[in-house]
Amino acid sequence: MTTAPQRTGPSTSVAGMPDVLVVGGGPVGLAAAIEARMRGLSVLLLEKRAGDIDKACGEGLMPGAVAALARLGVPLQGRPFHGIRYLDDRRSATAFFRSSSGLGVRRTTLQPAMVARARQLGVRVEQTTVTDLEQDSAGVTAGGLRARYLVAADGLHSPIRRMLGLDRPVTVAPRWGLRQHFRTAPWTRLVEVHWGRSSEAYVTPVGADEIGIAIVGSARMPWAEQLREFPRLAERVAGAPAAGSVRGAGPLRQQAGSPVAGRVLLVGDAAGYVDALTGEGIAVSLACARSLVDALVLDDPQRYARSWRRDSRQYRWITAALLATRRVAQPAIVPAASVLPDVFRMAVRQLAK
Repeated sequence: MTTAPQRTGPSTSVAGMPDVLVVGGGPVGLAAAIEARMRGLSVLLLEKRAGDIDKACGEGLMPGAVAALARLGVPLQGRPFHGIRYLDDRRSATAFFRSSSGLGVRRTTLQPAMVARARQLGVRVEQTTVTDLEQDSAGVTAGGLRARYLVAADGLHSPIRRMLGLDRPVTVAPRWGLRQHFRTAPWTRLVEVHWGRSSEAYVTPVGADEIGIAIVGSARMPWAEQLREFPRLAERVAGAPAAGSVRGAGPLRQQAGSPVAGRVLLVGDAAGYVDALTGEGIAVSLACARSLVDALVLDDPQRYARSWRRDSRQYRWITAALLATRRVAQPAIVPAASVLPDVFRMAVRQLAK
C-alpha cells in the first residue's frame, strides 16, 4: 500500500499566509479542503453562494465515492442502491454491484455535511466572489487574498479556467441536463437509466419517499416535454407531487488545456467534463482531489497534472466511447447490454470502484 505524503509542522505558512486557497464550495472543493487539512495544510475556502448549494445532477454516489467520503470522515444520509438498470421501451438489463452499495444523497444534504466536516478540521470558509487572479513563483493572489497555491473547484463553467486562458473549444454537439424530485416511494433498489431517442433519464432513490429524475440530452425543451420521451417513467410518477423546482445545467462537455497552470490547480468539473452518462463523476473527482493534495504536500504541482490524467482516464475513455455509440447506434445499447449481461455487469462493477 502506498502511503500518502504528509505535511509536518505548523498549519500556516510564513506570516500567516495559508497554504491553500480553495475556490468553490461544492463537494469537490470541500473534499480538497478536507483532504488538505487532514494532511496538515492550512486552508481558506472561498464560495460566492450563501447557504446550502444545490445542483442539477443525478445525486447517485457510486460505491467508490461512498468509500472516499467515509475516509474523509463525512457522515452520509441517503438511500442505498445496489446496482444499475438500463431500460428502453421494450428491454432492460441489470447489473448489481459486487459487494458494497451506492447511495442516493440529495446535494442539499451532502454539501452541508461536508461543510461541517471541513469546519471541524479547521477550514476557514468565507463568502466572496473571485474576479481576479495573479501568481508568481511564491504564491497566488485572488480576491485580495494570498496563499502558496490555489485550487480551482469553481464548476463546469469555471471563471478561473477562463481567467487562465485554459478553455478549449468543444466540437461535439452540446448536451444539457434537467433535474426534478418527486415525492414517491422508490420502486426499485437500483439506479435506473431510461434510454430515449435523444436523451437519457436517470432515476435515483434519495429517500424513503423521494426520487430524483435527471434527464440529459441534446434537446433544450421544458421538463414536461422531455419527460414525455419516457412514457413508462412518466406513468410511474404521474400524480406524484413535485418536490422543489426544476434545475438545469449545461452545456455539459467542457475542456481545459491543462489541469495545472503554475500554482493554480483545477479539480472537478473545472478541470474538464465529458458527460454524466456513466454516473461516476463524483468518484473520479474525489480521487483527483486526493492526488492534488499529494502534489501540494510535495510542492510539485506537475505531479498532479500526471495524476489527473491517470485518475480520470477510465472516465474519459468509457464515457466518450458510450457517447459515440449513442450517436451512431443508440437503439442497440440496451439490447446489447441485455444479451451480453456479463459484459454489462463487468462494466458497471468497474465504474463502481
